[in-house]
Amino acid sequence: MASTVLALPQDSVNADGLEADARAERRGLFALCSPGLLLVIALLVLPVGWLFLLSAVDGQGALSIENYARIWTEGAYLSIFIVTFQISLLVTVICVLLGYPLAYCLSQLPQKWAGLLMLGVLIPFWTSLLVRTYAWLVLLQRRGIVNNTLMDLGLIDQPLRLVNNMTGTVIGMVHVMLPFLVLPLYASMRAIDPGYLRAAANLGASPTRAFWQIFFPLSMPGLVAGLVLTFILCLGFYITPAILGGGRVQMIAQRVEASVSLYPTWGPAAALGVVLLVLTVCFLLLSRFIVMRLNKKMG
Repeated sequence: MASTVLALPQDSVNADGLEADARAERRGLFALCSPGLLLVIALLVLPVGWLFLLSAVDGQGALSIENYARIWTEGAYLSIFIVTFQISLLVTVICVLLGYPLAYCLSQLPQKWAGLLMLGVLIPFWTSLLVRTYAWLVLLQRRGIVNNTLMDLGLIDQPLRLVNNMTGTVIGMVHVMLPFLVLPLYASMRAIDPGYLRAAANLGASPTRAFWQIFFPLSMPGLVAGLVLTFILCLGFYITPAILGGGRVQMIAQRVEASVSLYPTWGPAAALGVVLLVLTVCFLLLSRFIVMRLNKKMG
């Protein structure tokens, strides 16, 4: 008993010393991170702040909400927002329909074969976006490989209009965005313990029931991450709609570029950028909330 009483002051001294060392370590880490934090502030926070300021200044240099009011009152802006969200949503859905079975098949293969076949996803991912877009322009044009093949097979009599419209834009964007959905989804599926499915089979569950009740819910965090990444990147697409849309498909990024080129002030373009930024942040927060709920539900 006496030894316990005598040990308490020593424990208190040790705790104070450990706390002082922890504070010194935190100060040291903060000092090491300070150059990086200053660089982030200079490269991210200041330009975004300048963008907000430009969006709130009218043509005479006075503070105004004129640029934001124009977005909601002019039908052209609303049409561009609707087209952008329609294309982004359609591309995301098609990527899910194509990417989920692909990621599932890759996750069920041995590591060696999965890594080899994954090159088919990664090689286009490493290729220049401009090169891929012009390749689709060659394939989908009126006398391109796709139309010539369909006509040679007797499936169509006249060439299909596959470019300079929304169809060509969606095809090109799906090809570009598919790896962004497959990669996080594949990583999530690979992390699922196959023992869960074997346990379900031992308990009498059919393969279909085991997939929908065990595998699919466990793959949801990767699916949500891929969905959000694909959708948000689609909102800011410029090159593919500009080339494969042929000027008939206008998305927000194209309108921002046109506003900067055509008008003497950057206010309208800055307002569009701010609205797009706010929507992106809202989708990120929503996805974070969904992932947290899924993780909490799965324990």
